[in-house]
Amino acid sequence: MNKAIGFIGLGVMGSPMAGHLSNHHEIRVFNRSLEKTKSWIKKYSGSECSSVKEISKVSDILFLCVGNDNDVREIISNKDGALEHLKSGSCIVDHTTTSADLANEMNNLLSTKNINYLDAPISGGQAGAESGQLSIMVGGKNELYEELKDILMTYSKFIKYMGKSGSGQLTKMVNQICIAGLVQALSEGINFSEEVGLNSKDVLEVVSKGAAQSWQMDNRWETMLQDSYDHGFAVDLMRKDLEIVINEASKSNINIDITKLINEFYKDIQSEGGGRWDTSSLLKRLQKFA
Repeated sequence: MNKAIGFIGLGVMGSPMAGHLSNHHEIRVFNRSLEKTKSWIKKYSGSECSSVKEISKVSDILFLCVGNDNDVREIISNKDGALEHLKSGSCIVDHTTTSADLANEMNNLLSTKNINYLDAPISGGQAGAESGQLSIMVGGKNELYEELKDILMTYSKFIKYMGKSGSGQLTKMVNQICIAGLVQALSEGINFSEEVGLNSKDVLEVVSKGAAQSWQMDNRWETMLQDSYDHGFAVDLMRKDLEIVINEASKSNINIDITKLINEFYKDIQSEGGGRWDTSSLLKRLQKFA
């Protein structure tokens, strides 16, 4: 039997993800800013809903891809929220990057109404969402993951079940720790190359074919050399994610010294008005302070 699918959150990531779903399933969408909904409807095939209440009432599977913990909590538990209007036996798949505590809180809350919940944060950036090549890390009930895996493959290249509720979000924290360090190292490498007078294009072409190769290098070095920082995941969002990581690490006194330092670097970029620049703008910070 076909499941009725709803999707809330038509931003940079959510819009193309919902678009990929619409190519294979009949879906309904909702976004708090109406202009994004109208824009999505013009581009893809689906129906618009005017409220969380409306889309919850008609969805067996409700996907979320919104901003932060508070957004998710509001959508689910506010008056006329999803908790109140989803059917017993339905489920929420939350692609928002949140704290693991939020995932556990929502899972426990929804279970009181026999509604299932998967925390399923994503990695791959805007380009991955648009091409349908995201990686998804999933926490929650394994049997529900197995049931929904084929639907999730609509916009992903790799999906892995990580464990109980909250495990997807903890995995995403590892992802963000690794990205922060990689982008800072790439920025320092490019800045060094420029300062010593090398042809940085030639340098990056060489080192990207060896042990220094990474996704960040392959996808960002050219735009970084062009001083172009409008290519995906924004500094404001990275700051939000790194604060989640730092808070989680503090609970168990886990050493994340480099991550904390790079979080401060991103604060510098925000103070210069670069909150909407992409995360590779760490190079711009180095060049400015040089």
